[in-house]
Amino acid sequence: MNNNQTGAAGAAPLQSYAEAADWINGLIPFGIRPGLERMQVLMERLGNPERRLKFIHVAGTNGKGSTCAYLTSVLLACGYDVGTFTSPYITKFTNRFQYNGEDIPEETLTNLANMLKPHVEEITATELGSPTMFEVSTAIAILYFAKVSFPDYVVWETGLGGRMDVTNIVAPVLSLITNVGHDHMDVLGNTLEEVAREKAGIIKPGVPVVSTATQPEVIAVLKEKAKQSKSTLYLLGEQFNYDRRTVEENRQTFGFSGPFRSIESLEITLNGGHQVDNAALAIMGLEVLRQYSALLLDDDDLLKGLRTTAWPGRLEMVSQQPRILVDGAHNPEGAQTLAAALRTTYTYKQAHVMMGMLENKNHRDALRHILPIANTLIVTEPDFRKKMDAASLASIVREVASEEGLAVEVIVEPDWRAALDKLEKLTAHGDLGVVTGTLYLISDVRARLLHITDSEKGW
Repeated sequence: MNNNQTGAAGAAPLQSYAEAADWINGLIPFGIRPGLERMQVLMERLGNPERRLKFIHVAGTNGKGSTCAYLTSVLLACGYDVGTFTSPYITKFTNRFQYNGEDIPEETLTNLANMLKPHVEEITATELGSPTMFEVSTAIAILYFAKVSFPDYVVWETGLGGRMDVTNIVAPVLSLITNVGHDHMDVLGNTLEEVAREKAGIIKPGVPVVSTATQPEVIAVLKEKAKQSKSTLYLLGEQFNYDRRTVEENRQTFGFSGPFRSIESLEITLNGGHQVDNAALAIMGLEVLRQYSALLLDDDDLLKGLRTTAWPGRLEMVSQQPRILVDGAHNPEGAQTLAAALRTTYTYKQAHVMMGMLENKNHRDALRHILPIANTLIVTEPDFRKKMDAASLASIVREVASEEGLAVEVIVEPDWRAALDKLEKLTAHGDLGVVTGTLYLISDVRARLLHITDSEKGW
């Protein structure tokens, strides 16, 4: 690999990381096009590097990123080398490709982009059309892990759905499905069963699958797919359980019981009851690998890995004076877990909430969870092409507040920077400021409050 390779039709190579990132992001207009055909062709051209790696494939509506963070942290504590591929990124494009918790070096990403570029251009010239940004990002992740860093395990998050998601090009050693909720229904289906079928698409023949899904109709779909695939299904509430012990800010304790053993005392520092679900899911997955794939999992390493897991942008306190919490609750289920956490974990006199959303989300149901806990709601706009304008969102807010009989002060401020200034001024001593909605807004607010200067944010 070197930067001097020329692409198809003599195309000049990418000279820098900025050029490489611009080239990849320049593929965004090709959209999200479910299907694996372009990815299969791309992998064949590269010699199928994905076949050399051990993937733990993680799908679900919410909690994928946190579950990936738990898996990565515990495997690292156990002494394994770990590749992690997640999306969207919160700070920088390189965040999504990590080896042992560190971002891919910019020079390496540029080299890999140059390796891919001629193939992408040649595929673009066929009837398949241009590979998408996410397909190229996924291919970069596979090349980075298979040809540069060589991890023992790759923690592999789906982009959208599962069955037709480009990450489904891999044959994993383990599949995890967090939950199934009301998100991306414009792409994945009109009912929970239809969405569940898409998520269940990551279940592969003979590969064990673990899930924390709870709805009976979703569980039925997972059981049916697991049976067809002759895959053992481990389900929360059936094959494994946890019991919550204590809940306080930045600390939750619980016990775990599974088919192979029970573990008495576990602790996590991520906030929100849903994080115990995610931790239990990761533990059950690791227990399966310990039992059947000789994974070395020492209890001390498990405890350390869980305790040190961090995941930015989800119930993350980014400022203490004033106290400001950011949480990317961008769908009804996310809003529900945020509201539950605000009731059970945090103490405050008044809650002032700032929210910005994309136009394709289920805003009414999300607002039904958020409005009861908000004394003030500042409606703003994320800096993103698919943003919902603040005035339209505010009118929905007022309708829902009226329907629910709630008296909430609504402030409309389209400029998110001005909205954040207002939130900081409103949040008096003893109050709590909350920034929620799309991760595109969370990313910008987080970068501003934490003084991160190289924030790139994106899908």
